[in-house]
Amino acid sequence: MGKSAANEAKPERTAMQRLGLGESGASLSEAELQGDPRNIMVHDGPVLETRKLDISYGETKVIHGISLTIPRHHITALIGPSGSGKSTLLRVFNRMNDVIPSAWCEGEVLFNGEDLYAPEVDPVEVRRRIGMVFQKPNPFPKSVFENVAFGLRINRYQGDIAERVEAAIRGAALWDEVKDRLKDSALGLSGGQQQRLCIARALAVEPEVILMDEPASALDPIATGRIEELMQELKEDYTIVIVTHNMQQAARVADYTAFMNLGRLIEYADTQKIFTGPSDDRTEAYITGRFG
Repeated sequence: MGKSAANEAKPERTAMQRLGLGESGASLSEAELQGDPRNIMVHDGPVLETRKLDISYGETKVIHGISLTIPRHHITALIGPSGSGKSTLLRVFNRMNDVIPSAWCEGEVLFNGEDLYAPEVDPVEVRRRIGMVFQKPNPFPKSVFENVAFGLRINRYQGDIAERVEAAIRGAALWDEVKDRLKDSALGLSGGQQQRLCIARALAVEPEVILMDEPASALDPIATGRIEELMQELKEDYTIVIVTHNMQQAARVADYTAFMNLGRLIEYADTQKIFTGPSDDRTEAYITGRFG
């Protein structure tokens, strides 16, 4: 996915800008909004940030001028109607849109303060450090063990693969259920187990961020609850960004919530504020079911 020439020459960022505390983007119209995630980033800075980001497929613009900061070791939910651009925005964070020939962007996408789309950045390394869990569990037609070991082998991991596989499966709260089935096909696991295996596969290569695109939409309520519990555990060590259509899920698991509509960021704040006292009438209309 290409970038315009306007982004090639960038002025040096100030320390305040590196912390996400510089110029406010148009999408965050209330800079002093209580619960603005930028208020908690004074020490470490945001792990991910977009600045005036536009994304297009060919001549069709689908993301319009979004400026957004993602805080470390928290869960940030992207909500909004179908077609609002949530998944497109999510995929820009680990360059999954690169595989779409017609996709291109303008603006900035920063990871730990550095340009994620700079020419010297390796997209494969980006996807190792920023993992993705998809809507439908997608285990490989391999054993449980080899599903998790696959990424390690691809990345030429030099340590003890068996040890790392076990640690990743434990990290996904799946070990006790599969420790005697490591040689069995992953396709024989339940849907919830398969999704946690996919999370283990992402954890194995030691990412900093885990992106989740509706990770529980295809699961039953019990499996969904387990995934939500797991997310709360994982945020101690990872940053999580989740796309969800489930308002109750966003309210339960997310620390911060961004409401999008028609490719624009309408409101971004502490989740409790979004659900109990949103600043924008469109946000309230969506979360109360009056549109979407």
